[in-house]
Parts: sequence; C-alpha cells; structure tokens
Amino acid sequence: MYWNKDIECMPREKLQALQLKRLADSFQRALSSPFYKEHFASGKIKSISSLDDLEKLPFTTKDDLRRAFPHGLVCVPIEETVRLHSSSGTTGNPTVVYHTKNDLDIWADLMARSLYMAGARKEDVFQNMMGYGLFTGGLGLHYGAEKLGMLTIPIGPGNTHRQIWFLQQFHTTIAHILPSYALRLAAALRDANLESGKDTRLKMVIVGAEPHTEGVRRKIEELLGVKAFNCYGLSEMCGPGVAFECEHQNGLHLWEDHFFMEIVDPETGKRLPDGEEGELVLTTLIREAMPVFRYRTRDITSIIPEPCLCGRTHRRISRIKGRDDDMLIINGVNVFPMQIEKVLMSISGVGTNYIIEVKKQNYMDKLTVKVEIHEELFTGTLEGLEKLELDIERQLKDEILFTPVVKLVEPNAIPVVQGKVKRVIDLRQTD
Repeated sequence: MYWNKDIECMPREKLQALQLKRLADSFQRALSSPFYKEHFASGKIKSISSLDDLEKLPFTTKDDLRRAFPHGLVCVPIEETVRLHSSSGTTGNPTVVYHTKNDLDIWADLMARSLYMAGARKEDVFQNMMGYGLFTGGLGLHYGAEKLGMLTIPIGPGNTHRQIWFLQQFHTTIAHILPSYALRLAAALRDANLESGKDTRLKMVIVGAEPHTEGVRRKIEELLGVKAFNCYGLSEMCGPGVAFECEHQNGLHLWEDHFFMEIVDPETGKRLPDGEEGELVLTTLIREAMPVFRYRTRDITSIIPEPCLCGRTHRRISRIKGRDDDMLIINGVNVFPMQIEKVLMSISGVGTNYIIEVKKQNYMDKLTVKVEIHEELFTGTLEGLEKLELDIERQLKDEILFTPVVKLVEPNAIPVVQGKVKRVIDLRQTD
C-alpha cells in the first residue's frame, strides 16, 4: 500500500523530531547564502532549537527571490548545482531556483511516493501531457514516474489527435494533464466516437498547474471514466510533489518530512491554528542548493486537522481556494497583468487604457486584451489595423509565452472608473 510506510505513517512526535533536526541543519546551511546571511542578521535567532523558533524568523517573498537574482540564495558552489528552473518576471528579474543532483533525486523520490499513494504502479503506462522546460510540472512528474518504474511517454501538451493516438497505441493508463485540457480531451474523444475505458485504458489522471474546483474534478472523472487526483507544488519549493491526494481524495497530504507548513493571516502574518483558512507559508527542510525559509506562497488554504482514513500522518491541506495577489493562471501558465501592460505601453500608437478579459472557451482559458489606440490609426487602412493587432499579439506571446487575442478599440471605448482601476475581468466559472 505504501511507497515508504515508515516515513508516511511515522508517529507525529517522531515526525516533529525529524522536522526539528532537519530545520536546524537547514538553518545553518542557509547562512551560507548571501541573502539569508543578511536576512537573518537583524534577528535574535542564531540557531534553531525548537519548531517554535521558526515563527521568530522573517518571511521570504517572491520579491526577495527577485532581488537576490541571479544566485543570492544559493548555499553551495555554483559548480555543484546541476539544474535551474525559472519563472517569468513581471517587470524585472525572474525567480530562479537551483538544484543539486541530490535535490533532483529527492524530488523524484517525492513524486514517486505521491504517484504510488494515488495508486500508480510499475506496470502502468504514464503519458505526460504537461509542458517541459523551465516549467517544473512536466519534468517533476516525468522523473517521478520513471523512478516508480512506469513506462513514461514525454509527449508534452497539445495536438489532441496525436494524444489520443498515443493513448490507444501504447495503452496509457495514467495521464498528467491540465484540468481544462482534460475536459477538452474528453470532448475530442466524444467527437471521435471513442469512449474512455472502452476504447482507451486510461484509468487515472493527475491534474495540476491551474486552479480548479471540485465540480470540475467530478466532471473530468465522469467524462473520462477515471479518478482525477489533485497535485500541488510550486517551483520555489521544488515544483509538483509538495502535496498530493491519497486514494480518499479528501485533501492533499503535504510531505512534512520535506516541508514545514504554516497558515498565516495574509494581512497580519500571524500564524493561524489548524482548520482556519489563510495563506500557506512553506519552509524547505533538506534542500541543498537553495533552502527557502518561511516562503509566502500567496495560496489560500487551510490545514485539515482530522486524521486521514489512509493512515498517513502527514497532515492535509484543503483544495487551494485562490491567491491573494493579482497573478492569473491561464492554462497552467502564470501571467501578471503588469507583463501585459509593459508590452502595451512600449508600442507606438497604443493608448493608456486597456482591459484584460479571461473566459472559458471549449474548456480552455481564453485571454483577450482590449486596448485603445490613437484616433488617427482608425483613419488608416483595415490592413494596417490588422497588422498592428498581429504585432501586439506577437510581442505579448514573447512576454507571456502564449498568444492572446488582441482587439483594438477607439479612444474612450473602455469606461474609465474612479479610484483603483480594475484591469482584469475574469469570467471563468467558479462553481
């Protein structure tokens, strides 16, 4: 039943003792980084002797990671690191996370543990429909699947016809997929008069990288005839594999032998008790290259205090409710409105007013940017306007890594509101 029963079912007192030892070691290691040497200098904590000592340390934020660019948080010689992952920047530096070989091995173990907990076994065939590259989702699940011993197909995203062909030809049983794309895949199977479970052997999907509701999960399970498991992670910790659902699908077990979690009030930063909803704060416990302390994830959730029926003692977090910042997740890609504004404001002829609209179309997120342009441009040719639209779309794609729809409108076509401007209209269903 278990990938590692001794760890996953460890009594709480032993698990907390393990956390304390690893936290103390990680604290000393973090002092080797220029960032944490300065970040902790003003505090009174010189060593960790209690788990409560962690609360006395300052938070780490995404802005801190940007300021420490490119390697201010690295605790080992750069030549000992073997990989980095990077997120896109908003108006400045991206966040960059480094890994040693041991960090990557541990990450693969975590993913194998997570997949096994959900029911994956060596004899399964794993089709990875997520993106590879600097995005951690694809690679994280890929190495975990191989670690578990599954035949792994690194097909990547898109090309639904090809995805279905691989599902059928290689008898795929488990897929890693965006929730929105899972619904689109189900529609494509239906259009091809194919039935999942009859014309394919798919029995399980791992969904992550974008928020989704329990209603969406149920729809995926119904349409594909599978069990859909929720996966949580973020690149600042390692990527996917921070928390995962067990067979009971009632919250995500957060692997507390690798991460120390806190729930805090987003406004005050005060730690909240189990069961109360707040912002998830995470600390790495054994990462070598780049330990991170009290990282504010901006994700809103709560710790489920009741024991899980599966017997695992690692506490669960509830489904992520949302974020307390302005980041959008579009088909698994992180987008900040300021990224779009930066591009628009650099283009000659574009006005100062614009709006970003997000909605669902054929189960996928669709982002449309409506932007005012100077009046004289409307006196030109239709060909010129179309060329400008295409040019804006191209520049936005270079910045946000996918192509939005751009609609040019006349000056004053977008209402101006008093007070704080609302640039984003998110029309996606929330039920």
